[in-house]
Amino acid sequence: MLTDHLPRLSLAHLPTPLEPLPRLSAALGGPQLWIKRDDQTGLATGGNKARKLEFLVAEALAQGATTLITAGAPQSNHARQTAAAAARCGLRAILVLGGGPPTQSRRGGNVLLDRLLGADIRWTEGDKRAEVMAEVAEEERAAGRRPYVVPYGGSNPVGACGYVAALEELAQQLAQRSLDVDHLVFATSSGGTQAGLSVAAKALSFPARIVGISVDKEARELQARLAVLAEETAAHLGLGLHFEPDEFIVNDDYCAAGYGVVTEREKEAIRLLAETEGVLADPVYTGRALAGLVDLIRRGAFGRQETVCFWHTGGTPGLFAYGEEGLLV
Repeated sequence: MLTDHLPRLSLAHLPTPLEPLPRLSAALGGPQLWIKRDDQTGLATGGNKARKLEFLVAEALAQGATTLITAGAPQSNHARQTAAAAARCGLRAILVLGGGPPTQSRRGGNVLLDRLLGADIRWTEGDKRAEVMAEVAEEERAAGRRPYVVPYGGSNPVGACGYVAALEELAQQLAQRSLDVDHLVFATSSGGTQAGLSVAAKALSFPARIVGISVDKEARELQARLAVLAEETAAHLGLGLHFEPDEFIVNDDYCAAGYGVVTEREKEAIRLLAETEGVLADPVYTGRALAGLVDLIRRGAFGRQETVCFWHTGGTPGLFAYGEEGLLV
């Protein structure tokens, strides 16, 4: 395994299921669809961040950390799973959440879970989360504690190793089923998931196209970020791999509405997956990527005989926050 030599803490329920989606495939009349269920990783309802946190929290503990500090949007799945990891390991958790305190109707979902997990939430207006995280870290040091700052989305070379290991896990599952996959499709934003998958794919000569559906960033911006992060991740693993921005497939056709804005496209995709397969997708990440996948299938982007694996990155608690305002139904 590419990551076996790195410190790692067991936090996630692995391997996550790899399941066919026959009813969704039939409803769309498109390629054969499978789903990789990283919404089933555990750690306070699951999600892709559990994989990254296995490596990040292991590093934090090795450094003697007493506090995990991270940042995110008000309904951040990453913040919720970081708080859960902290609780599991007996650490303090401080979450710097942007946008100001949510309205009464938006205090459910991940915010409710953050509080149940014992996290200290610091609300900040504007784009000051990095600045506030630094201030919080200094406060912790002044109080005699040892903070460890978990990057936004867990997306640095340490966190991205979670998805290097994840692709190896998927490759084993595919081999066990004698199944070939032509395309992997998933939500991409902070870059750790796509960078990790891409490093493993290059190292293992994994043949599938790795397609990130951007949640919020323009393709060129994200491709540049991915090239740097993938190369840093490869170096962290001791792999002599080089990456160029144009190696990364990023589709930014579905993010014009803005981060966290649910359009009719996301609503339809979320309902379609739920009604055909009994699987729930979140409104911000998986829902947007799923909407992109549905649209691409309808436009004939994939051959009818091809196989597409949709990587569910979690986020189910967000449904409850959005549902309270009637944004999904």
